[in-house]
Amino acid sequence: MSPVFALIALYGLVFVLHLIVPGRRVTGYVRDEATGAPLRYRLNGLRVMALTVALYFVAGATGLVPWDWLYVHRAETLASACGLGLLFTLAIVLPAAPRRGFLADLYLGRLANPQWLEGHVDAKMFLYLIGAVMLQLNLLSFAAHHLLLYPTDPSPGVLLHVALFSFFLWEYLNFEEVHLYTYDFVAERVGFKLGWGCLTFYPFFYAVGLWTTAALPNPHTPAPLLGLCALLFFSGWMLARGANMQKFWFKTQPDRPAFGLVEPEVLSDGEKKILVNGFWGLSRHINYLGEITMASALALSLGHPGEWGPWLYPLYYLVLLVPRQIDDDRRCRVKYGALWHQYERRVRWRIVPGIY
Repeated sequence: MSPVFALIALYGLVFVLHLIVPGRRVTGYVRDEATGAPLRYRLNGLRVMALTVALYFVAGATGLVPWDWLYVHRAETLASACGLGLLFTLAIVLPAAPRRGFLADLYLGRLANPQWLEGHVDAKMFLYLIGAVMLQLNLLSFAAHHLLLYPTDPSPGVLLHVALFSFFLWEYLNFEEVHLYTYDFVAERVGFKLGWGCLTFYPFFYAVGLWTTAALPNPHTPAPLLGLCALLFFSGWMLARGANMQKFWFKTQPDRPAFGLVEPEVLSDGEKKILVNGFWGLSRHINYLGEITMASALALSLGHPGEWGPWLYPLYYLVLLVPRQIDDDRRCRVKYGALWHQYERRVRWRIVPGIY
């Protein structure tokens, strides 16, 4: 099958599974612009991921598809994903009412939270799901190529990289409801940045470390260094997941002690509240530090620190999250007014405590 049609079939499979696999209904933080009611979401990402990965292993074990098919055809599938991402962007942006200049609308989007089939499918949730599933398949296929090339001396770093990244993806889908309270769902609209980003950039660029090192031989990284990479990764994960969970509980159960231990401490003007302790007392965007730390650990785990490819992933997070922090602080100043200025005086650091 041609890589173009194979990718369309794969994306179509994920969409169909998302439609038919049972899921749970939850209420999100964002409100419908027309009615003012909180949006409802149907979540089944973890089940869709499990089914898709199971089908990948069945296809590989039966010889229906080579284990490393996605690696062998990575350039063609990337090009196909670029085309699909562009078509999706045009289809979702052009019919909607203009908001600002055409190029800005095309990039940032016009619709805030589009849902289809009477709310059965949420555009943002589906985009993140298909990006996560496709990235998982790319990682498995790229690692399979390495194992096929070096069956007697594979790199443990490749296996660690895939294991840590897979944990990141499955853990993300396990906490789908929590992410309904993050910047992406609250502030962003659906255009090129989010649509092309999830259909193309997320599943292919995030795999850039393995893309550029899967064909390299085992660098024989000492086991203690690999252990340190895993420790660094989970340190970052605790910052990112811990901060997001604390904020989620604060939004949904304001009086609940975070993790059963940390009583929420807030700044309030009688109407609005800002959480100021726990993770959110370390820096105003401590979760971003966690994301950058995890990305750096993933780059190091491959054992080729002199290769430029793996470092593109943590560099991307720096380029993405620093401007996002600036924009998020700007939005919060508008939303909270003097209350946010109090928070800035109390928590001086933007992302990295003691540094920035």
